[in-house]
Amino acid sequence: MTASLFRQFLYKSVRGSLIGLGALFFVILILSFTTLPFWGYYWLGTSESKITEKPDYIVLLGGGGMPSESNLMRAYYACEAAKQSPESKIIISVPGDTTDETSAISLLAKELVQKGIERNRILFEPDGTNTRMEGLCIERIVGSNKESKSFLIVTSPEHIRRSVKVFRKIGFRRLNALPAFERALEASLIFKDAELGGRKIIVPDIGSNISVRYQFWNHLKYEILIARELTALGYYWLRGWI
Repeated sequence: MTASLFRQFLYKSVRGSLIGLGALFFVILILSFTTLPFWGYYWLGTSESKITEKPDYIVLLGGGGMPSESNLMRAYYACEAAKQSPESKIIISVPGDTTDETSAISLLAKELVQKGIERNRILFEPDGTNTRMEGLCIERIVGSNKESKSFLIVTSPEHIRRSVKVFRKIGFRRLNALPAFERALEASLIFKDAELGGRKIIVPDIGSNISVRYQFWNHLKYEILIARELTALGYYWLRGWI
């Protein structure tokens, strides 16, 4: 291939890639103004989250540091479930040092205790660094109970489907799941720009446009979460973990 042909090939390749990325970005923006991202996120959180019985074990799958939005949300839902099933044990699955009071796993346990959960109900799984490993570590903790006892998985909505499939593949039979969905604010967020003072500029009044102020950005976030989770589901399927 001559230098001239190589430059033409490189130019066409870069140009095609940029056009493709531009088209993809345009589709992502358009979808953000529809309800499809929400329903995709909702499907990930509810397609495997049927609750058919009270749990013997509540499995709180950690989502990062502590405090963090994901862990505090999951702790709230795990606590509510634990109060409804007072005989259940709570397994906190977060990698960390259980002897360190400042570690994420210790702080998460402290959060549950502060919310009214007895300390002797809490078990720790501090080694798992992905969902597959967490399931295998919890299997070692509960032993043969994985088939005879009921388990309730608590995690963020986008992780529910993969988590249930992973635990089911390992051999857990009586599985339920509780997605830690955020609850919508009940108050109206509409306002009138003109009533708030400030500099007058030539842009539309956005005070009454909730779609532009919130829905568009939330849906962009959902699209990223969905893309990441679908990629993870594909990888787990290829590895035979689900």
